[in-house]
Amino acid sequence: MLPNEMEYMTSLKILNLQYCIRLRLLPTSIGSLHSLKVLNVKNCQSLISLPNELGNLISLTTLNISWCSSLTSLPNELDNVTSLTTLNISWCLSLTSLPNELDNLTSLTILNIRRCSSLTSLPNELDNLTSLTTLNMKGCSSLTSLPNELGNLTSLTTLNMKGCSSLSLLPNELGNLISLTYCSSLTSLPNELGNLTSLTTLNIRRCSSLTSLPNELGNLTYLTTLKIEECSSLTSLPNELGNLTSLITLNIERWSSLTSLPNELGNLTSLTTLNMEECSSLTSLPNELGNLTSLTTLKMEGYSSLTSLPNELDNLTSLSYINIKRCSSLISLSKKMVITFLE
Repeated sequence: MLPNEMEYMTSLKILNLQYCIRLRLLPTSIGSLHSLKVLNVKNCQSLISLPNELGNLISLTTLNISWCSSLTSLPNELDNVTSLTTLNISWCLSLTSLPNELDNLTSLTILNIRRCSSLTSLPNELDNLTSLTTLNMKGCSSLTSLPNELGNLTSLTTLNMKGCSSLSLLPNELGNLISLTYCSSLTSLPNELGNLTSLTTLNIRRCSSLTSLPNELGNLTYLTTLKIEECSSLTSLPNELGNLTSLITLNIERWSSLTSLPNELGNLTSLTTLNMEECSSLTSLPNELGNLTSLTTLKMEGYSSLTSLPNELDNLTSLSYINIKRCSSLISLSKKMVITFLE
């Protein structure tokens, strides 16, 4: 327990209590620290609650309560801390909900609720956080749905939903997030994803129930990085991906059900890295890949059904790195590709 006399430390700006693993409570007198800007109680694993008086910290900009595994709730009075810009609640394993009152934190730019595995829902009122640029929900495995109101977070640039294994659908309203530049997603993608015209990075990983991608992905013309990994039920890519002329990196790894690639991939003339590892059902590659004249890196590993490579790959004169590994059915390489290997 901290002494109540700390109320006299009125000039204190930073209070760092991280790794005080036996700390169970904060004194109510902490509310007297009106100059406090940073409060860090990270990894205070015995902390069972936060005092309502935290709402009196009118100068607080950063609150880190990550890894407080015994914490089951947050005080509603946090809504009074309107100066707060960063709130980190990650790895609070016992936290089941967030207070609706967080909607008053209109200065908040970063909200990290990563690995809050008992969190089952988000309050609809989060839509008032109009300054929010980063929302990290990675590993919130008990979240079953997202509020439609998230579509009102028009300043959001980074949205991470990787590992939200209980989510089956995304609200269509996420298509309103036109400022989004990074999105890591999950099991089902709405057509409205194509409205995210500022998106530069899209990471779709371990979505084993995802059976198709919306054609509207072809509208994401600012996309520079697209990673679609470990999506074992996906069998094809939409032809419209050929519209992604700004794409620099394309990863399509560990798709055991992928049987073909669209010829339109040959339109990706800005592509420098193509990583197509562990696509064991792919039997051929489109000749149009020979049009990827900016390609410098080509990785192909674990192609047990692929017997040949298109001769047009000899046109890839910018290639500086080729990895063709564990392609057990591949019969031969062209002379130019052999020379590239030797170089």
